[in-house]
Amino acid sequence: MPLLENGRIVADTWTQPADDAPCPADGAVIVPLARVEEALARAGNAPVGVRLTPDEDVAALRTVLPRLALVSVDFPGFRDGRAFTQARALREHLHFTGEIRATGHALPDQYEFMLRCGITTVELADGADPSVWEKAHTRFTVAYQPSVLNEKPQGFGLRRFLDA
Repeated sequence: MPLLENGRIVADTWTQPADDAPCPADGAVIVPLARVEEALARAGNAPVGVRLTPDEDVAALRTVLPRLALVSVDFPGFRDGRAFTQARALREHLHFTGEIRATGHALPDQYEFMLRCGITTVELADGADPSVWEKAHTRFTVAYQPSVLNEKPQGFGLRRFLDA
């Protein structure tokens, strides 16, 4: 599947072993939360990522988060926004600075919201048109919700600066 970062396709260097397959001895690997300790126990310094399901609490990563390079959050459907909350909690509450990857049924219309919540890469479906995502990345210049990005407050955020 193509991987999108900042509106452009980039190479994906991570592997995801099947749930019943052994964890590879080396290389960057993304595993389910239940197998994160197994992946971290591998010899060497190969990067480890964890795949969260929408119903898993990011707080479960608190003790291992400093050793993770990637957290993958899933959008099971376009109406399920729990991955937005997970990404935001990772950035704001747990101070995670690594890659946050969105997988599943993400829509180009949601791309700017993903970035503002701290998601850095999006796994696109095979056959998806990257130009649509690039347009979505540049289309909106004003947002109403606060952002984890280092941005000057805009839109709705300005109301708190107005005289009552």
